[in-house]
Amino acid sequence: MHQVRLWIATFLAVALIHIAGPVSAQAPVKQLQLGEKQIEGFIAAHLDMGKVAEKIQSDKPDKAIQSQLESVAKKFGFKDFNEYDDVAANIALVMAGIDPQTKAFTDPPTAIKKEIDEVTADKSIPEKERKQALEELNEAMKMAQPIQFPGNIELVKKYYDRLEPLLQ
Repeated sequence: MHQVRLWIATFLAVALIHIAGPVSAQAPVKQLQLGEKQIEGFIAAHLDMGKVAEKIQSDKPDKAIQSQLESVAKKFGFKDFNEYDDVAANIALVMAGIDPQTKAFTDPPTAIKKEIDEVTADKSIPEKERKQALEELNEAMKMAQPIQFPGNIELVKKYYDRLEPLLQ
């Protein structure tokens, strides 16, 4: 179940980022090949981005907050907030497939399918909770994508210990 919570937390983190912009949280992640500079910029920008995100009052775009997000993104080496957002989504996509104990990576669709099978087979989960978990997993499966740039996996693993607390 820890993996389920990690998937949900990761998608919620990505959704929070999308609230500030015009992109729907349901849109597939625009996959890109990550570089160390982008990951280091994401890590460095985290605190400042969090402070701006705390100001978000609704899911309606706010020009002042969007401007602040753009400013923070540029401060940490991104072309604009959209680039920061794409990098964040790509990091989250890879992080969701990494087992926290073994650091082994499982492609998102495969990991979700495995979780669905485990939840379905686990008769110790109350029916209501099982139904809710399966609904959430099936929703996650609709958004799950295979990783297009395998190099991203090793790069994110390299920074895993610094990234993991940021996505909690």
